[in-house]
Amino acid sequence: MTDAAPTVTSHNPADPADVLLRIPAPGAFAAVDTVERARAAQPGWLLAGAAARSAALAAVAAGIESAAGELADLAVREVGKPLSEARAEVARTVAIWRYYAQAPFEATGAVHETAAGPGLLLTRRRPHGVAGLVTPWNFPFAIPTWKAAPALAAGNTVVLKPAPEATACALRLAEIVRQALPASVFTVLPGGATEGNAVVSAADVVSFTGSTPVGRSVVRAATARGIPVQAEMGGLNAALVLPDADIGQAAAHIAASIAGYAGQKCTATSRVVAVGAALDPLREALSEALRALPVGDPADPATVCGPLIHEAARDRTAEAGRGLSVLAGGTVPDRTGWYTAPTLVEKVDPGHRLLREEVFGPVASLLAADDLAHAVRITNSVPYGLVTSVHTADLNTALTGLDLLDTGMIRINAPSTGVDFHLPFGGAKQSSQGAREQGGAALEFYTSGRTYTLAPAGPAA
Repeated sequence: MTDAAPTVTSHNPADPADVLLRIPAPGAFAAVDTVERARAAQPGWLLAGAAARSAALAAVAAGIESAAGELADLAVREVGKPLSEARAEVARTVAIWRYYAQAPFEATGAVHETAAGPGLLLTRRRPHGVAGLVTPWNFPFAIPTWKAAPALAAGNTVVLKPAPEATACALRLAEIVRQALPASVFTVLPGGATEGNAVVSAADVVSFTGSTPVGRSVVRAATARGIPVQAEMGGLNAALVLPDADIGQAAAHIAASIAGYAGQKCTATSRVVAVGAALDPLREALSEALRALPVGDPADPATVCGPLIHEAARDRTAEAGRGLSVLAGGTVPDRTGWYTAPTLVEKVDPGHRLLREEVFGPVASLLAADDLAHAVRITNSVPYGLVTSVHTADLNTALTGLDLLDTGMIRINAPSTGVDFHLPFGGAKQSSQGAREQGGAALEFYTSGRTYTLAPAGPAA
């Protein structure tokens, strides 16, 4: 007897008995074949020209917009995203496709003077070929889009390997995209590690978002092949609250960043650093704000904190705060699905896993700092450096601390969550590897520079 072929299965985390799909995993050979078909289609896609690529990306945006309600409902069902956030993600997905639909018309180089004599010197950016994209489940439409849209705009073809938990969303996205693009220009390849490794082994440029251990292996494999690679990985993000901050506003922002989508965002707040006299009022306000956040069915428009993606994630989150001083939450609701209450703990030992590892759930630690310098040291003490939020009414104080923070993104009087898709996205230390995503930075990543020398064929007549 032989073992059954591997399958890709996707469950509804709010109702695990609800199976969205169960399909065979294609395997490594099929994955490589998919990349080769994309490679064969790439020259034609590039030579179609800027106008054709622009029109195709705009058509994708229109197709997603027309299916917005269906796509939001699918994200609610497949990955447990609260309906309000699912709707916002789909709207942002449309905006990203429209933003990059203008990119094919951007200048791709410059003309330079020769050092001596007649001729032209040109610089120009050209696509790599096939972009292999490995994406997570938590933003099933937005993250594949902010990788694929710039790659396609620049003239690459795309093979997308989504997380198994978001396969239905990815396949539906592919149906819409394929209506506007030629065959094999954009392909979704379901599967797990086998298929992901195969894509990394065959693509011409690789972009990854996911866990730090997997991201490191992707970077090693791509680097060994000598191809460009970027990896967006974990976060252990801090929110700094100074005594002059609007405590009520800060508490509302931080609570939403801890508990929104059950903390399943790389930009979620997991450490809250109260500076000096801010500690006592923030403890009370933040605990109250977390207890007030609606936890429940992600299909309910009022829900802020829905289920964790699967049982192991629920158990990991519940275990993380066990035995600590709990200010809010710390319980597992008695209901179907993988739920846990948003949790705030304090008096956490510096060596505790909550202060060293990303839990990826709605739990955060409240920490005390003597002053801003102490708060910066606490923030910088972890292996990650994705985003920090700073809450203060004093711009001078904020500016003083900004340059000392080892994080790629800093948000003043705003939640740590939230992404401006037209600006570079990425972190420091173990949070990111390689070039930034989004905005103009993405167009640079999916292209390489060429230098051309054009000299006269012979002496002038």
